Amino acid sequence: MPNLDKSLIADLPVFAGMTPDDLGDILKEAQSIRYPKGSSVFQQDEEAHSFFILLHGHLRVMKVTPDGQQVVVRFVNAGDLFGIAMAMARKTYPATATAVVDSLALVWPSAAWPRLVAKYPSLAVNTIQTVGSRLDDAHTRVVEISTQQVEKRVAHALLRLAQQAGRKSEDGIQIDFPISRQDVAEMTGTTLHTVSRILSGWEDQDLVESGRQKITIRNPHKLFMLAERPVD
Repeated sequence: MPNLDKSLIADLPVFAGMTPDDLGDILKEAQSIRYPKGSSVFQQDEEAHSFFILLHGHLRVMKVTPDGQQVVVRFVNAGDLFGIAMAMARKTYPATATAVVDSLALVWPSAAWPRLVAKYPSLAVNTIQTVGSRLDDAHTRVVEISTQQVEKRVAHALLRLAQQAGRKSEDGIQIDFPISRQDVAEMTGTTLHTVSRILSGWEDQDLVESGRQKITIRNPHKLFMLAERPVD
């Protein structure tokens, strides 16, 4: 990819410890692909033909359960490695990834994965760390859904999103991509009605501001205190 400046990716965690020559070699097998807002990057159970690094934009990763329920697994942010089914010994993608804004990704064929990790062990190590971090996050969410009241689950979800993709504004910290109340409901194992009731209550307390596909945390400290408040 002669038009891609290696400095754009040199600081990404997945490439930590690699030389400019290493990066150049790895990029030889990649192509950049744009994904317009609303378009699918890959579908659940589709053959895992590629793996990706998001350079710009945001993606929603969603899984449909056997009984037809939709679950938002996570959001992919710029710099994230994703679609690494090969690293998990899978032949298909476990979920569907959709662009929530116009996005740009580097894409490698899955066939290149075994060759690249054999040649660059640090790529394998960095990927294991990425998968481990996501597993930790998944465990945290399972514990929250199993043990916490809905209000605290929603607070934790918003705080995590603000940490991962928050942008400071005059009104507080805005989650910097379109996110709906339905998304929040699917992330926290509850209903749209419940999330709407909670957010409306928090708006009355000036904790958050929410509109169509937009959520701003106006008082992050108070929301954190609510999320961590001991059970009475």
